[in-house]
Amino acid sequence: MTEIDLERQKQAKQYSRIKRRLWIVDQSFSLVYALVWLITGWSVGLRTWLAGFIQGDWLLIAVFALIFGGIYFLLNLPLGYFSSYVLPHRFDLSTQSLKDWLIDQIKGLAVGAVLGFLLLEVVYLILRNTGSLWWLWLTGGMLLFSVILSNLAPVLLMPIFNKFTPLGEDHADLEERLINLAKEAGTRVKGVYKMDMSRRTKQANAALTGLGNTRRIILGDTMIEEFSLDEIETVLAHELGHHVHHDVPWLIGFGTLLTALGFFLVSLAMNWAISSFGLNGVEDPASLPALMILLSFYQLITMPIDNAFSRWRERLADDFALEITGKQSAFASAFTRLANQNLGEIDPKSWVVFLFYSHPPLNSRIKKAENWKSS
Repeated sequence: MTEIDLERQKQAKQYSRIKRRLWIVDQSFSLVYALVWLITGWSVGLRTWLAGFIQGDWLLIAVFALIFGGIYFLLNLPLGYFSSYVLPHRFDLSTQSLKDWLIDQIKGLAVGAVLGFLLLEVVYLILRNTGSLWWLWLTGGMLLFSVILSNLAPVLLMPIFNKFTPLGEDHADLEERLINLAKEAGTRVKGVYKMDMSRRTKQANAALTGLGNTRRIILGDTMIEEFSLDEIETVLAHELGHHVHHDVPWLIGFGTLLTALGFFLVSLAMNWAISSFGLNGVEDPASLPALMILLSFYQLITMPIDNAFSRWRERLADDFALEITGKQSAFASAFTRLANQNLGEIDPKSWVVFLFYSHPPLNSRIKKAENWKSS
């Protein structure tokens, strides 16, 4: 049985504390940045200046977003560099070179720009053409976008950043186990793939990704090398539990309800923002900072609710994994190993769990496995 590394836990607490502080700084900076654009009149001024020589709503939105988002990206780049490169190296979690980190940033920026511009154009198309019910139409649009993205991500987006290869003969036993486990759970998968996580990190992970004909099992090579077959099986059983319990539609449905409420409340608040900051309407490109602020505030307020819902579904998936495999010791050992390898804090404070955790704390999951009695 793998034991908790107490020295690693000291580092985990420090690492988690720093990440929370950086998250607060990042959120605060985003809100202040957008607020400055509104209060100073830069947002209206930029739109007025661009409208003087740009014809067409589509291009006006794109150029406005490019300038507004581009300046934000450059100002926020030092924080991103520290958070995603310096900090993981400081805690001996990253294996990535600065060159590879820069390449990832460029890839991420390119993918984010394409998806972001596409989404933004659709959002403002809805804002221009649906009147006061824009919030309802936008909810439907976001639902459709989420489903399409979930289906296409494993085959179009994820391969941009990582290499995926079939497990092959070297891990034939593991592949057979996982395929049989998926069949037992009544879940069809396209195959089992190894992801080259070690190119960036020492952390381990696994997932069941995709929807319908793109659903597949993905294992980080860091997990394959460090975990036993039984441990990997219990981790994947947890992921299969999400599909058995229909957690994808559950999460999409719950998220859609929160999104609809959020857009409705934002639609009411935008009436005040339009009159206060000289905007021409919600469809005005200059409204982008106001929409950003209002949606961010709503997400911050509802984050504990969203996380509590997610923790509930995660606990059900843990129950399924323990029941279908009957390998309580392997489950406990797997999550103990994850705590050690990923520098995961096993016993965070209750308020931290309430605000930030989408999964139950590792300690509670380990204890559940140790005390599990099959029904």
